[in-house]
Amino acid sequence: MRYITTPIYYVNDVPHLGHAYTTIIADTMARFYRLQGHETKFLTGTDEHGQKIEQAAKERNSTPKEYTDKISAEFKKLWDELEINYDIYARTTDQTHIDFVQAMFLKMWQKGDIYKDQYEGHYCISCESFFTKSQLTNETCCPDCGKNTTLLKEESYFFKLSKYQDQILKWYEEKDPILPKNKKNELVNFIQNGLKDLSITRTSFDWGIKLPKEINDDKHIIYVWLDALFIYISSLKTQKEKFWPAHIHLVGKDILRFHAIYWPAFLMSVDLPLPKFIGAHGWWTKEGEKMSKSKGNVIKPKEIADTYGIEAFRYFLLREVPFGNDGDFSENMLINRINAELSNEFGNLLNRIIGMSQKYNNGIITQNKVLDLYKNELDEAMQYLKLAIDYLENLQCNRYLEEIFKALSVANLAISKYEPWNLIKENKHDEANALIGLCANILAKASILLSPALPNSCKKISQALNFEISTINYEKLIIHNELFDFKATACEVLFPKVEIKQEPKQEIKKEEKAKIKIEDFSKIEIKVATVLDCQNIEGSEKLLKFQLELENKEIRQVVSGIAKYYKASDLIGKQVCVLTNLKKAKIFGHESNGMILSAKYNDKLVLITPEQIIDNGALIG
Repeated sequence: MRYITTPIYYVNDVPHLGHAYTTIIADTMARFYRLQGHETKFLTGTDEHGQKIEQAAKERNSTPKEYTDKISAEFKKLWDELEINYDIYARTTDQTHIDFVQAMFLKMWQKGDIYKDQYEGHYCISCESFFTKSQLTNETCCPDCGKNTTLLKEESYFFKLSKYQDQILKWYEEKDPILPKNKKNELVNFIQNGLKDLSITRTSFDWGIKLPKEINDDKHIIYVWLDALFIYISSLKTQKEKFWPAHIHLVGKDILRFHAIYWPAFLMSVDLPLPKFIGAHGWWTKEGEKMSKSKGNVIKPKEIADTYGIEAFRYFLLREVPFGNDGDFSENMLINRINAELSNEFGNLLNRIIGMSQKYNNGIITQNKVLDLYKNELDEAMQYLKLAIDYLENLQCNRYLEEIFKALSVANLAISKYEPWNLIKENKHDEANALIGLCANILAKASILLSPALPNSCKKISQALNFEISTINYEKLIIHNELFDFKATACEVLFPKVEIKQEPKQEIKKEEKAKIKIEDFSKIEIKVATVLDCQNIEGSEKLLKFQLELENKEIRQVVSGIAKYYKASDLIGKQVCVLTNLKKAKIFGHESNGMILSAKYNDKLVLITPEQIIDNGALIG
């Protein structure tokens, strides 16, 4: 059994890129487990109680329920538009959930884990969290979101969180449930500073779940986090025993503490098993800047998916950033991945296989002699595919995709190396057809493993090669490394090339362009540097990555688009001229801190170099 959950998203605003990222990872994991043959449940939904929601509804002259109905529908609509294959769409306003939370609260109360007292503390409405004075920034600001907190003093029920401190640490040590693993240290440090009992009710607003009637205290509302976390179990309804505990909770790093400290303590209190894994991912920025409405740089997932395709959007989010790290969204980087990886390596391989098989053998692709002639290539591809499985099971989505594309590269390189068109000319039909059989089997195996991330594209490949993506074929092609025969039919281009977006340029007359002031020129810093290392960037035909030495042995990494004109190894040891005070940029996923100068000559780029060897860091002026 596999039970996968996203957070139930708070309905204080419409869904954004971060929500889409979590949900796409969860969808990929759920599809992967179904492919492996596991009975799988995938839950997503919305968290709809709390003071922040009550205030938002009031500002819009709406009732909280009307407001939450509207925003929750926006989330559900987006997931349907992005073809997210969830099993449960849960809402905390559902009556079955309300009844379950009240039952859990009563159980904690009867166990002696809840007591009544007075609470005074700094409350952040935005984060729905209390903080001590020492935790605040600038005396009044929330350490998590930076907004002003409110000093509250009210009667409250408390949960004995401190009672479970040692048990939570023991769980971390014995089960190692936190992914990525480096996040565990943050949690351990937080707990070892001492857990304080948690205020779990409010009396200052009304929008939430009332205490169980057995406690007879109507003025209290249950704390939104205690309410929200139990949705993971309440939504299973009659299938609780079958699917609980969850295999993995997927969350953003900002809510890891609630899921990895509060949640296990609540579960321990009501004698329920703990989830197997909790995976916390990072945040997304846009071209280096935090997204905000005021800056006008918020990414709308539907707009990106409509422009570039759902599957290209999915691929970029999963491939661009290691799980747990923050990511930077750039449309040009998305386009680069479409062109270099999805189009060149993936879609083009299908086109080549179909074209060659139809030309050389009427579309019939056979496994005959593949093992005799190309076993080394097949073994290498399988190595990568096996690694991809391990990476995905540990939520390393970027490495999962990277390894699959290495397997695809084996097939593409084999075509370039053995040149089937020449084999046909030399009357070596068996070798040519076996090569096509090798490539088709690598593509079929890769497509099965890629199908959780790119379900529609992989289905088109399976139809074009006339095989089925299924658990049975997963076992045959991946687990047992069997080889298939295929019958190739025509297929549409899966990922057409996309033009890089160019910033609009203002027209400047030539005479105006030439006239700059001496103080403008003095701002430019050009220095001499020695190339310590130079490498081609995988997936790019034109980019080289340089390690340059400046003065005082300072090392700079610079990316330059001159790979078509220079061999990387020939440039090591040469001196070049570098614009060193250029703002850092990310090019094709690699940091570039400067610009190597070159001149355009007869459709070529020629490096600008010193006439003789001079000191590194020498200033050109």
